[in-house]
Parts: sequence; C-alpha cells; structure tokens
Amino acid sequence: MGKGGEYEVNPEKITFEPEFLNGKIKKNPKNSLGLNGKLVFAISAASLGSAFQHGYSTGVMNNPQMVLQKWMKEVLSQRNGEEPDSTTITLLWSVIISIYCVGGMIGGLITGLIAEKLGRKIGLLFSNIFIILAAICTATAKPTSSIELIIISRFLTGLNAGLNAGITPMYLAEISPTNLRGAVGSVYQLVITISILVSQILGIRSVFGNEDSWPILLTLILIPCIFQLATFPFCPESPKHLLISKGQEVEAQRALIWLRCTHEVHEEMEQMKSEAEAMKLVPKVTVIDLIVNGALRQPLIISLMVMLAQQLSGINAVINFSTDIFTTAGLSETNSTGATMGIGLVNVLMTLVSVVLIERAGRKTLLTAGFIGMIFSTILLTVALTFSKESAVASIFCIVFVVLYIITFATGPGSIPWFLVSELFSQSARPTAASLAVFTNWFANFLVGLTFLPIKEAIDSNVFIIFIVLQILFLIFIWKKVPETKNKSIEEISALFRQKSYE
Repeated sequence: MGKGGEYEVNPEKITFEPEFLNGKIKKNPKNSLGLNGKLVFAISAASLGSAFQHGYSTGVMNNPQMVLQKWMKEVLSQRNGEEPDSTTITLLWSVIISIYCVGGMIGGLITGLIAEKLGRKIGLLFSNIFIILAAICTATAKPTSSIELIIISRFLTGLNAGLNAGITPMYLAEISPTNLRGAVGSVYQLVITISILVSQILGIRSVFGNEDSWPILLTLILIPCIFQLATFPFCPESPKHLLISKGQEVEAQRALIWLRCTHEVHEEMEQMKSEAEAMKLVPKVTVIDLIVNGALRQPLIISLMVMLAQQLSGINAVINFSTDIFTTAGLSETNSTGATMGIGLVNVLMTLVSVVLIERAGRKTLLTAGFIGMIFSTILLTVALTFSKESAVASIFCIVFVVLYIITFATGPGSIPWFLVSELFSQSARPTAASLAVFTNWFANFLVGLTFLPIKEAIDSNVFIIFIVLQILFLIFIWKKVPETKNKSIEEISALFRQKSYE
C-alpha cells in the first residue's frame, strides 16, 4: 500500500511478474470472472455507505412522525404565543417530507457533472459533505428550537441521496465483471431495503423514536458516512473512467488488477480500449444528443420509463403508508406497525433473492415477472381493502397481498432500474443519461408522495386502481421495448440500438 492507502506499481513492469504486489496477485484467470476479497471490499465501501444513507433517510421519518409534529407544535406555540392549528402542522410536515425529494431531484441532475469532473470515487466521497452538514443541523435543531434546521437537513440528505443514486450504480457497473454486473448492481437496492428496515426499527418509540431521543435517530445517518470515509479511499477509481474519460491507461490497468486480484486482465483491458477508441470518434454527449440521436434516444426512453415504472408502480405508497393501509383494514395501531416491520423484512429477503437470480434469469425476465405479480397482488389488495372493514378475514388478506406485492416488486422492479441505465449506455453518454434517469425517479417519488393521500381520501381504496392501470402499461412497454442485457458487453448493447435506429 502506498500513501493514503493507494496501491502502487512501476509502469515499466506493466507486463507484471508473478511477484507483483508481494506475491498477493496470482496467475488465475478465473479470478477475473468472479468475486474476490478486494472486489467485495470495493462493493461494500461504495454501497454500504451511499445506499445506506439513501435508504435510512427515506424511512427514518415514518415512525417518529407524531413525536416530531408534537415538538413542532410546541416550538410554534413558544414563538407565536398561541398554538398552531392542525393545518399548519400538516403543511410543515409535508414540506419536511417533500423537500427530501426536491433535494434528490437536484442531486440527480448534477450526477453527470460530479461523476465526470470529480470521478466516481471522489464524487461519492464528496457527497458525504451533505450528510455531515445535515447531521449538524439535526443535532442542533432541538436545542435551538429550529424547525428550519430540520427542513435544511432533509434537503441536504436529499442532495446526498440523489448523487448516490446516480453515481454508486455507475461505479458498481464499471468495476464489475460482465457476468456479475447485474448481481453487483442489485446490491444498491438491497442495502436500501436493509437501511429502511433499520430506520423503522430504530424509530420505534421504545428505541429512539421518542421525545428525548429523536435527534439521535436523525443524526445516526453519520455512521454510514463515517464508514465510507474510512474505507472508500483505499479503493480504486473506476477503471473505465480512468481509461476512457481521463486517458490514463496505466492507472486503469493498475485499478483493474487490484479489483480482479490477478494480472491476467489483458482481455478486459482490450475491451475497454476498444470502447475508448470508439468514444474518440464520438463528441461529448449532451442532453440534446440523447434526444436527437436515434441510437441514444431509444435507451434513454427505456431508462426513463423503467425509473417511472419503479416509482409509479405504487411501491412508495405501499411502503410509506403501509401502517395507514393496515389501520384502514381494521388492524390495531400496534399490529399495523408490526405488519409494516414484517413487510420491510420481506423486502430485504426478496431483494437478496433477486441478487442471486439476476444473472440466471436475466433483467427482462425478472422485470416482466415482477410486474405481472404486482398487477395481480394490487388487484387482490384493492378487493380485500373494499371488504376489510366488514370482514376480519379480508383484513388478514390485506397483509398477505401487501407481502405478495413486496415479494414481486423486490424480485426485479426494485433493483434493476438502478443499474440498467449503466448497462444501456457507453461511457460518453452514461453520466448525462444517469442524471436524467435519477431525476425522473426522484420526481416520480415526489409526485406519489404528494398526491397519494389526497387521492386516497377522495376515492379510498380505489386509489390502487390507478396503480393497476399504470402497472399494466409499464408491463406492455417492458415486454415490447426493454432488451435483455445479461452477459452482453456495452459494445454489443450499443450495436443493438444502432441497428434498431436504422430499421
């Protein structure tokens, strides 16, 4: 190890003797096709830090909602000399929740700029600045009786999550062997589901979701931040970014050797060089190019649509308002909270299953199967909710159908959109496309969060009919337009779209 944890190699020995890196790298071509300790370390450092921040910030406000609203009411009473009405508190709470998505949209839009100017590695490390500032805001909000600091904190965590959602899947896709790209890309969603469950558990009133401890609950976001700052500096930059974007061949090969734990990387380097040569003939890709160029417009439409499909399928409505759904179905508040924890656990387990299935079944197969399952489970949930107030059996089936919905969502639609954009685009177009895709995801998230409760109040359980219609439309699109990218190189995928653009 060199200074600051960097790995060093003499460029003159780029042909690599067996004793390279003190004999730790051995001639074993099979290593380049599978996992090894250093690749696992890089995946963990990148995803456990960034995705955990994303998921934790998404779920942390659910359980302590009543506690925080009570504190907000006390703060406003002290300021104004009179108790605020419920409408004011509801409005403020809506701002606190929605500002997170606004930050996510902005973070998504600047993903391409940060990923190209700073690189994937430095870009992810840079995003932790927003978490540190957010933690300072939440730690000082209660002592200073400042609701504004909570709002600022939520905006900053949204910026961080938006950047992470764009850069992390990009980095994971670029450091992974082709045959593991889908499984490694799914890790981001897996960590999100784990962190949402953790935030729900820690947010229970008997843990940190009470009047005294809620600042601790919100400040715990620093833990994954510290983990990433302590581990990620020891990992290499994306070899593709080093070679194709920065033209640093020696650095790229050095990073690839570190990631593969073998010096037998000639074939993979040649593939990246071929992509680099092709990129020299292509000018810098802009948003206009993505729209005008037929070979780029098709993968862009697919990327945006799968992001919309993920959010407009109703997942956040089910996750964020599951307790309310179960209460509407006739369950007690305690049982509703327990059922919500249960579906969080199911979400984690089934996302883990999808990591195993993704390279066997393929992306399109899991997306299609997932949406078929969601359509049937949402139809059954709508029917069960209709009869739940009169029937205890129907109330139980509400839980069953929500669990079934989570299972089918987690097997494909939950994880695949995050990394599919990185598979559909070459190096020159990837950052710009990722920015647009992540922005679209956050905008759809914001839209569902803003409109679900008002629509539900207006048409009750029939609100899920809207999601059923959308799910059917997305299923048709996936069946007709989304290509299978399993075990295909970027060049093969790009050639497919070039061919279609001329048809």
